[in-house]
This record gives sequence, structure tokens and C-alpha cells, in this order.
Amino acid sequence: MGPWMSIELRQLRYVLKATETGSFRCAARELGIHESAVSRRIRDLEDEIGASLFIRHHGGVCLTYAGQRFVSRARKAINLIGYAKKDAGVIGRGEDGVVRIGLFSSLASGFLTELLRAYMAANPGVRPDLVEDGPSEHIAAVQRHQTDVAFLTGEPIADGCDRTHLWNERVYVTLPSDHELAPSDEISWADLRDRHFIVSEADPGPEIHDYLVKHLADLGHHPSVERHGVGRDNLMHLVAIGRGLTLTSEATTAACFPGVVYRPLAGEILPFSAIWSPQNDNPALRRLLSLARVMSKRGKFSPMAGSATNPLAGQA
Repeated sequence: MGPWMSIELRQLRYVLKATETGSFRCAARELGIHESAVSRRIRDLEDEIGASLFIRHHGGVCLTYAGQRFVSRARKAINLIGYAKKDAGVIGRGEDGVVRIGLFSSLASGFLTELLRAYMAANPGVRPDLVEDGPSEHIAAVQRHQTDVAFLTGEPIADGCDRTHLWNERVYVTLPSDHELAPSDEISWADLRDRHFIVSEADPGPEIHDYLVKHLADLGHHPSVERHGVGRDNLMHLVAIGRGLTLTSEATTAACFPGVVYRPLAGEILPFSAIWSPQNDNPALRRLLSLARVMSKRGKFSPMAGSATNPLAGQA
């Protein structure tokens, strides 16, 4: 530990004020303390560094050469400490920093898009760091504080995490524009009994597969589901050329693909929730959750009527 570690911040302030006023008495008056306290603390500092900082005379004080060098660096140190305090305060109030968000939903439209737009407008100094992954990966990242909050389908439960339901979306069938079901305003599970489906091998493909199996099995039918190692865009193109149908959530229907149409699946509603660790002290997270709750209560984003079903991913 170097000798500088024993220098007190108030000693630096006393030296700078004495330099500005040219007098220990005037410095003490402006600082609101006794002159003896200023004189004693500066003398202690001089003893600590082994050099006189001031020449004392009847009219006051003036800096020695050593004092001039010391004050030059002391001013920089005080300024840096002031900047550090200001920066920490801004981050502590949630006005600056980063909020790490796990996504399992589309940003094409809907509640999440509006939430992020409103949050960034109200908190221009905060940078949203968005990560796409599967539910289990997001939950693990939240538990390890690698992610601040994850927006997931259904009502996920995780040890040490809090959860709140924020919004619902309808489930949509994605089909070729020339498909026989395309003219329908709404599609039922009975309409899908003998259809062939395609899903992605990556998330959320496995969840869509399980969702199809569960609901079509209730009709006494085991669905035909083919997995493809492609992302969402290419999966949509496969739908367009007739390789099969797939499912998606309401928010994704704002994205248009040539030869593809979306039709709502009757009675199917997806609940979406936020999950986070209550031990996470990121102020930017608290602001985001507060805004999300406010927006969730507004009529535009209030939960839609319908039964909450098995979670389905927010993108096809």
C-alpha cells in the first residue's frame, strides 16, 4: 500500500481552497469549519508527503514549488472523483447503463416492440442489449445475472426468480397464399387434422412441434411434422412453396413474406411473461419492469379473453 493511500479527500479540498483564497482563514470560512482544522489537516498532509506545500506569511499563504506541482495533480484527482460520482449517480438512478434482455418473442410488432420503443425514448442513456435464445438458456442466464430480464411464453417457473404476466397474443397458422384454407377468416384445429407441418430444428421449433402433437392428439390424430435446419425467414419461404404449414404468434404476423398468409387459430391464446431475479440491483431493469407493468394495464395491451394454452414460441 503506497503512502498516497493515507491522504484524505478533505485534505485535498482544504489545499485547493487555501490555494484559491490565499489564506487558511478565508478557506476555513468558505468551507464552514475552524481555521485550526484547515491548518492542522494541511500540516498533517505536508508531514505525510515530506514537503511543504505552502509558505506561511502575515498576509496569508502561497504555494511552494512542490505545492504547485501537488495542486496541479490534486485538481485533476478531485475532478476525476467528481466525474466518477456523477457517473455512478446517473447509473444508480437508471439514467445510464445497460439492460440485458432475453427474447423469445418477435420484435416485428406488439407489446414488446412498443415497450422497448417507449423505454428507449424515456431512457436515452440506457442501451438495451438483446439476446435471442431458448427458454431454459434464458432462465439460466437470469439466475446467473448474465441477463437482467427474459420475456418468455407461458408462465415459466425458476428457482430464485420472480415472474409477472404482461400480455397475450393469438396463435396464427402460416400457410401458402394459394392454400385451400387461405380464404378462411379463422382456422380450427379440426381444419388442421390431416395437414403436414414444418418447424425449425432450432428454438422455437421444438416447442411448436410439442404444441402441435398435444392439440392434434386430442383429436385422435398424430400430426406429420418435418424439421428443417433453417431460420425463420427460410422456413417462411418453405411454407410459400408448399412444403408444409407452421404456427407462429401474433407479433410475427407484421413481417410479410411473398406467397405467405397468416390466419388466426380459433381459441388459442399465448400468455407472455417477464422473468427476472429479485437479487438483481440494476436500476435500469427496475425502470423497465415498472414501465412494462404500466403498459400492461393499459387497454391496448390488456390480456385478451381466452384460455391460456401450452407455451408456444414467439416466432415460427
